[in-house]
Amino acid sequence: MTPELREQEERLQFDRFDHDDAWGLGTLLVGLARERGHGVTVDIRLGDHQLFHYALPGTSADNDDWIERKIRVVRRFGHSSYLVGQTYRDRGTTFEEKSHLDAALYAAHGGCFPIILRGTGPVGTVTVSGLPQLDDHRLVVEALELFLDARSSGDGAVS
Repeated sequence: MTPELREQEERLQFDRFDHDDAWGLGTLLVGLARERGHGVTVDIRLGDHQLFHYALPGTSADNDDWIERKIRVVRRFGHSSYLVGQTYRDRGTTFEEKSHLDAALYAAHGGCFPIILRGTGPVGTVTVSGLPQLDDHRLVVEALELFLDARSSGDGAVS
């Protein structure tokens, strides 16, 4: 699974990312979650600036805590929170056991993906919390694929 996760980060990169992109990607994620009846919280940041945050019914402040912990992992390691956790699992251990980082502050659980600018690197994060970790990760990846496909087709709009 680790090669697939690395490939996602290579493929799902932006040429630019701004406030309007955060709005478009965020509303796309919220729309996908609503259609499927998922109670999730969605968060998008550019650096430390929170550009989008929405909590669907069925979520709580605990989801906000998970988001903060996942974001710290992505910022520290430069990779998706799921890839970081999977890297430890591939070694036969856990992030919590071997990273020596405070589990109250860091969570290498799926759902946070770096916003990567082509030629620059990670500049922000898009995060979902509320589903099992692989489902959180997959929802973010699906939204990024739809968003970037719409942009590359010149459509610019996503539904």
